[in-house]
Formats: sequence, structure tokens, C-alpha cells
Amino acid sequence: MSWIYPLLAHRSIIKLLLFINIAGTIYGYYWYGWQLKETPAIFLPFVPDSPTASLFFVFVLIAFLLRRNWPLIEALAIVTLFKYGIWAVVMNILVYFVQGELDAVGYMLIFSHFAMAVQGILYAPFYRFKWWHLIITAVWTLHNDVIDYVFFMLPSYHMLDRYTPQIGYFTFWLSIFSIALAYYFSIRSNRYKLEIK
Repeated sequence: MSWIYPLLAHRSIIKLLLFINIAGTIYGYYWYGWQLKETPAIFLPFVPDSPTASLFFVFVLIAFLLRRNWPLIEALAIVTLFKYGIWAVVMNILVYFVQGELDAVGYMLIFSHFAMAVQGILYAPFYRFKWWHLIITAVWTLHNDVIDYVFFMLPSYHMLDRYTPQIGYFTFWLSIFSIALAYYFSIRSNRYKLEIK
């Protein structure tokens, strides 16, 4: 896999990913538009999960282009990109099994969210966050789960409503796994480490 890292660190690739993530973030907030209109103001930062994750990564990429690291944003990006990327993939697969079909938007969401999860992990050797950044990220992530499944601010998949308790349980452990993954790839002492040049 080491062959891929010079490619990922190339400024033209970072710029391309920046453009893709900005476009995806804008579309993501648009996708949540109707739900945001019905959301109490106090919960607004916690509802558009995936576009907020990709927004974090937009700032990570901007920092890379400036040859800098913004560690807290990197921690938030890797955890939320993986968590909500995988979450959306699983939810859309569940929609397929519940309904017996999936529309073109559903397949697009599976592909784009899987790519979200992958890109967050692929750039891990370039991150420079520490324990305290990951602790803040863990609080944000688990607090978001409480907002989603205690106050029911989760993304609306009405056809899956009867599975909400099971989805909430899955989401909690996906959060824990995502935090552990961030530690494994970005904090442990013998991790693979590279510089953006």
C-alpha cells in the first residue's frame, strides 16, 4: 500500500479531493434541508452528520495545502468520516432488504459514503493529533449519539423506524470502534507516519 501515499500527498490530488468534498458537503446539507427546517435550533449542529464529517475533512485538506496540521479537526474528521460513512452504507443496505429495492440515490449514497470512510483512513499517516484531541472527539461523537437516539434527531429513514433501538445500539458501538480505529491509525507509538511536503 505504500505506493499510494506519494499520490495522496500530491497537491493536485489534494485539490481534487478538496473540490469533491466541498461539492459533497454542499449536497449533503441540501439533502438534510427539509429535516433541518423541522429541527429545534439547539440540535442543529448535531443533525447533518455526514456533511459535517466531510466539512471537517475539507478543513484538513486546506491545512495540508497550507503544509500545516490542524490536529483537532483531523481527529474529528477521521472518526466522523469512518463512523457516518459506514453507518450510511449499512442503513442503505438495510433499506434494500426491508423494501426489496433501492433507488439510484441509495446506490449513490452507498458509494459516496464508503469513499468517505476510506479517505479518512487513507490520510491517517499524515495526521498529528494527540490523546486530548481524540478525547474531545469522543465526547462530541458519543454526545451526538445521545442527541440522535434519546432526542430522536437521527437522519430520517422512515422505513427503518421500527428498528430504531437496534440501530441506536449498532451506532453506539460503531462510534466506539471508530474512536479505537482513530487511535490505532493516528496515535499508537509504532504507527505509520508521513509528512505532507
